[in-house]
Amino acid sequence: MNGITATIKMSASAKLNGGIPALLAGYLLKIVYLLPLVFLWRSLSEGGADLGGFTLGQLLTYTCVSTVLRSQLNVYTDAVTWHYDGKILDLYRRPQTIFGQLVTTTIGGWLPELLLFSIPLIFILPLFAINLIPVSAWFWPSLLLSIILGFSVDFLFSCFIISMKNATWMAYSFRAAVTLLLSGAIIPFDLLPWGIGNIFRLLPFGSLASAPLTLFTGMAKAPEVIPLQILWNLILWPLAFLAFRKNMEKMVSYGG
Repeated sequence: MNGITATIKMSASAKLNGGIPALLAGYLLKIVYLLPLVFLWRSLSEGGADLGGFTLGQLLTYTCVSTVLRSQLNVYTDAVTWHYDGKILDLYRRPQTIFGQLVTTTIGGWLPELLLFSIPLIFILPLFAINLIPVSAWFWPSLLLSIILGFSVDFLFSCFIISMKNATWMAYSFRAAVTLLLSGAIIPFDLLPWGIGNIFRLLPFGSLASAPLTLFTGMAKAPEVIPLQILWNLILWPLAFLAFRKNMEKMVSYGG
């Protein structure tokens, strides 16, 4: 337990190495991303557009909660860069499992963002009539399942990046685009045309952001999303372990 807490503290401190102003600049970009979506939803609502069953309030809540919890709803670990910046060498020298270290360092990296961005935003958004109280208490177990599933998805993509070798950036960009679109983190599935949202909802990515967010806003019931999240966790975690074991021999580490 001491090793876990020490790793979390070390990771949180490392996030502050560049200085708080640098972190705040990154958080400002998230606000800049949020504002156009808020104006877009308001404009569509005033124009009488079909909001896919959402009320304007639900849609604003969906988007704002997605921004507040962006790091938790789409998990990124150091695994995506570990094999070319030399970090993997340090991980193998520590008396902890590789997966365990990636989880604890990622959680530690979340702490500054939670303290400097997410929590302040939780207090600020209600001043603009944004409801940040979940409609269903099932949101919390769904969020936990989403985070656990997010780690398995990240590990699988990391194994894919390892197999790509010199095409790391292309693989990373592909992963970022796919997860943002297919997870429902930006646009709720109910707003997508031709009913393709119903297909995306069944994919593992749909259990990352869309599942907890629809529970938060009351657009879904627990029996509709929780079993699917559990199923994808049971499927993807064994695949993640097998993929890592298979690709471990192909890993090439640079830097140091």
